[in-house]
Amino acid sequence: MTIDKNYCMSSYLALRYIERDDVNFFPGMAHKNIARLPKEKKHPVRTAYEIGESIRQQLSGLKEKKIGVLLSGGMDSAIVASYAPGAEAYTFRFLGGEFQKEELSRAEYYARTYNLNLHYVDISWDTVIHHLDAVMERKCAPVHSIEPQILQAALQAKKDGIEIMLVGESSDLVFGGMDGLLSKDWTLEEFANRYTFTNPADVLTNPVDMSYVYERYRIGKNGINFLSFMDDIFSIESSSSYMNAFAVANMPYYDPYAAFKMSEPLDLSRIRNGEPKYLIRELMASRYPNIPVPDKVPMPRPVDSYFKNWQGPSRPEFKPDLNITTFTGNQKWQLWCLEQFLNKYDKE
Repeated sequence: MTIDKNYCMSSYLALRYIERDDVNFFPGMAHKNIARLPKEKKHPVRTAYEIGESIRQQLSGLKEKKIGVLLSGGMDSAIVASYAPGAEAYTFRFLGGEFQKEELSRAEYYARTYNLNLHYVDISWDTVIHHLDAVMERKCAPVHSIEPQILQAALQAKKDGIEIMLVGESSDLVFGGMDGLLSKDWTLEEFANRYTFTNPADVLTNPVDMSYVYERYRIGKNGINFLSFMDDIFSIESSSSYMNAFAVANMPYYDPYAAFKMSEPLDLSRIRNGEPKYLIRELMASRYPNIPVPDKVPMPRPVDSYFKNWQGPSRPEFKPDLNITTFTGNQKWQLWCLEQFLNKYDKE
């Protein structure tokens, strides 16, 4: 095992996870990323109907368990919930319900439609602080901003006697939900600039070049196989956050979308002309015919509000006098969380 704090800081900022399995921040800390289901073991689907019937079949094997559903206002969890009528549903409610009211209202509609027993998971900055150390300790790394709130939901469900939680996390990746990243045929440099979450060279005093990750997917002189990049890199980053938070709570969870692959290539022309996740949209319309199909919404977290008055990091690993107002709320989370992790575990 190699110890390289500078590499780990750069990887976390650029990709939101430590890309190399053999490199860690500090001695005695070994991070763990999720192991993806091999493609040959995934179920190929071609139509919305096939997706729905497969979800129905997958969930039939869980009927003896007390099921919880992590329910947002988006399509993916709403569809999963529709195949688990009568289940317990857990919906995030931020800042006393004042954040993203429309999404909260949709989740409430989904629960009424399929007779779900809806539980609110109230999240504030205090909740984040309360659970941050636990998710960082298990991950042996700074974390995604969704992890403390997922842990809160998992603990709440566990207290209610839930035996397994259902999530809809993988749908975006499988069915073309990342429409911004699928919007064009990128050059390698363009895609690297678009995908990188926070450029380590912009914020660290000793950044490490992460371009090797993108180089693996180079096509010809300037192109990039961005679909393979997302299958490999984004899937690990995103799914590892769920794995970590649920593992801290010792709560089993299941994502039926993770078992799918498209039997035909994604129709990029449809996605680029306003139909991201076209098969999921069709299935959503059939499961909830009385409401408009909602637009894609990422898991909510009010990071802009959390860091409105934050002045930026002060440790020597970060460049001095950063203009913190030029960073997004999600980037501020990364800088803040990385500093919290270093404060806790850097013993030098």
